[in-house]
Amino acid sequence: MDDLPSRLLTRTAALAGRLVTERFAEIGARGYHYRLLTTLIEDGPASQADLGRRTDIHLSDMVAALNELSEGGYVERRPDPADRRRNTVTVTPEGRRRAEALAARAAEIQEELLAPLSAAERGEFVRLLHLVSSAAAEG
Repeated sequence: MDDLPSRLLTRTAALAGRLVTERFAEIGARGYHYRLLTTLIEDGPASQADLGRRTDIHLSDMVAALNELSEGGYVERRPDPADRRRNTVTVTPEGRRRAEALAARAAEIQEELLAPLSAAERGEFVRLLHLVSSAAAEG
């Protein structure tokens, strides 16, 4: 049973999740914060619903994460001029700085997670994960 790919992926995902949770918590952040800030920087302002679709974050988790980011001064919510019933979320200059710090921490987490692999093995591992992930997204 320990050779089942599904079991190995589950164990690896659990390790990755634990590392992300613990290492981001050390600097007062969560993985969702990094995902949201990066998405806002790369794709521009968005509604909460649109951010949820872009990041695969459930709406209830989205609201909590955006509240935390807003309280920290990393994002701003403003009424959407085209539809006053919804808010548009934008990243602040402080949010851009925070995203840089979170990117550095994410890189450290990846190093820790993939420490048992050589550089070539890491590249191949990521390539294979992309293949499996792409097939899962299409299915």
